[in-house]
Amino acid sequence: MFSKLYEDLLSGDAKLSLVGLGYVGMPIAVEFAKHVPVIGFDINEAKVEQYKRGHDATKEVGDEALAHTTVDFTADPMRLEEARFHIVAVPTPVKLDKTPDLAPVIGASETLGKHLKPGSIVVYESTVYPGVTEDVCVPILERESGLRCGEDFKVGYSPERINPGDKVHTLTTIRKVVSGQDAESADLIRRVYDIVIAAGTFPVSTIKTAEAVKVVENSQRDINIAFMNELAMVFDRMGIDTAEVVEGMNTKWNALGFRPGLVGGHCIGVDPYYFTYEAEKLGYHSQIILSGRKVNDGMGEFVADAAIREMVQAGLAPAKSRVAVLGLTFKEDCPDVRNSKVDDILARLRQYGIVPQVCDPWADPADAKAAYGVDLVPMGELRDLDCLIVAVAHRQFREMSSDDLKALFADKPSAEKVLVDVKSVFDKSNFAGYRYWRL
Repeated sequence: MFSKLYEDLLSGDAKLSLVGLGYVGMPIAVEFAKHVPVIGFDINEAKVEQYKRGHDATKEVGDEALAHTTVDFTADPMRLEEARFHIVAVPTPVKLDKTPDLAPVIGASETLGKHLKPGSIVVYESTVYPGVTEDVCVPILERESGLRCGEDFKVGYSPERINPGDKVHTLTTIRKVVSGQDAESADLIRRVYDIVIAAGTFPVSTIKTAEAVKVVENSQRDINIAFMNELAMVFDRMGIDTAEVVEGMNTKWNALGFRPGLVGGHCIGVDPYYFTYEAEKLGYHSQIILSGRKVNDGMGEFVADAAIREMVQAGLAPAKSRVAVLGLTFKEDCPDVRNSKVDDILARLRQYGIVPQVCDPWADPADAKAAYGVDLVPMGELRDLDCLIVAVAHRQFREMSSDDLKALFADKPSAEKVLVDVKSVFDKSNFAGYRYWRL
């Protein structure tokens, strides 16, 4: 039943489906479509129509590639019945209480289950805690399809590793962890992903192991960044330039190269909670991971407080000052505004009566408004500033000269101008006399 699926995909006699066409699913669909027939399914009809028109709002593959792709984009779940190899790549956020929100992956499983055919393989890429694929998703697939897992269909898990906005470490160049419920499914899933993953695949023994790989690799990064952020907070009290300390530390061969910063987005800022949730269910309370999360979740307020302090020390009344923030997305050169810690900066500023202007050439104005109630302003409207906070290191901001930045400020003594350079993008020596602060 499963033995010819690989050959059928390559010959065009079988189709592959992508369920969920966001920052992860859409690039996977486009890449697979270069080799096999692909159905790209998403419940968001507006998103699907954009893709059909060749518009890539994610900016992950670009309009040109999207316009020429053979992916059959659809919002009709009936079309899933045409495919036998399914990849589920829907988001898995956390709830307000920081516990996993499995609603998207449950919904996707219900939809797919209704249209699952015998002889199918289902691979989940959504970030989950160990056990979700087999203990949560499989029963849903069985219930909705009337089929039996292991006999009529099989499942696997392959953690997504796409880094939004990264044009070097792309889907094809990052080694792919793969797993299946048994030897047959594991080998088939490995062979299918090897079609597109130039860096090769890395099979692991169980689905739970693969699920653990995902949450742990991002938890590791979260902890390392939290350490740097904690150093930054301490050095700020000591009057020591953190960036200079880090540069010095990184001259040693075994330095890891981490820097302080805002940790948001849909992976690093979320995945650790999936790991600690399952650990606590088993009676273990995290001593390190949750502490790191607490540090990182507080960095937006820390940056805002630093900006307010600098304004006060410059002799400014913060509530009467003209303040602008450059960047709203969760990271540089990426349009994704989900779980952006810049919002924490904005919220803290508003607590002090400050009404900041926000400029971000990457963010979609509708997304900014819907997610945070922010009305984005173009760079050309920023003028006569008292305080400028460069929160996200977008290419457009990195390419600005010191004179470009200085032109945004009001015509007054340098000592009354505040520049907050969160990512240490600019050479502070060019802002001698300014109230310059960096994380």
